[in-house]
Amino acid sequence: MKTAVYNLSGKEIGAVELNDAVFNVEVKPAVVHQVYVAQSSNARESIAHTKTRGDVRGGGKKPWAQKGTGRARHGSSRSPIWSGGGVTFGPTSERNWKMKINKNTRRLAVKMCLTDKAQNNAFYVVEDFNFVEPKTKLVAEFLKNLPSKNKNFVLLNDESNKNLVKISRNLKKLNTIRAKDVTVSDLLNKEAVIVSKLGLEQLEAVLVK
Repeated sequence: MKTAVYNLSGKEIGAVELNDAVFNVEVKPAVVHQVYVAQSSNARESIAHTKTRGDVRGGGKKPWAQKGTGRARHGSSRSPIWSGGGVTFGPTSERNWKMKINKNTRRLAVKMCLTDKAQNNAFYVVEDFNFVEPKTKLVAEFLKNLPSKNKNFVLLNDESNKNLVKISRNLKKLNTIRAKDVTVSDLLNKEAVIVSKLGLEQLEAVLVK
């Protein structure tokens, strides 16, 4: 499978062969969904936390005598039915949201997402990202010149260009990450993919093992 190669002016200057082992696999939505849910769960943090009656300070003394007062018996003012008492069955930070996902399954899901992008004209290869100056406006102009109807992109950068992340991080419609670190979440959250030729080589090297 071949795809066009563009320069920073958005003009087509050639073509590159895409590895069928990465860009021509059978797309199974169930596998992609499984990996996406697992990654979302692993990124989740247990912030909400409540105290049980054993965690609340005070309540050591019996509020009043067991009998003879005419009132209901109580053993502690930290009881959940008391104002200021503990919480029954409330959320705690001890909850574990982690989900294990097989490495091969995770890589397969990434291949499926890349295949879908390539087959739906949402995958663009650029010669390189060596802009004349390290300025954000040049990246914005490049996105406008790129012959694409998509509105937001994930840009897969190779490790040689260290300034690209800095000059592109203020663009809301663009998410720049290293090509070899791309995940299913990154690909699903953006409409199209932009990658340099060197980044494409690094991406295929990681996924074809």
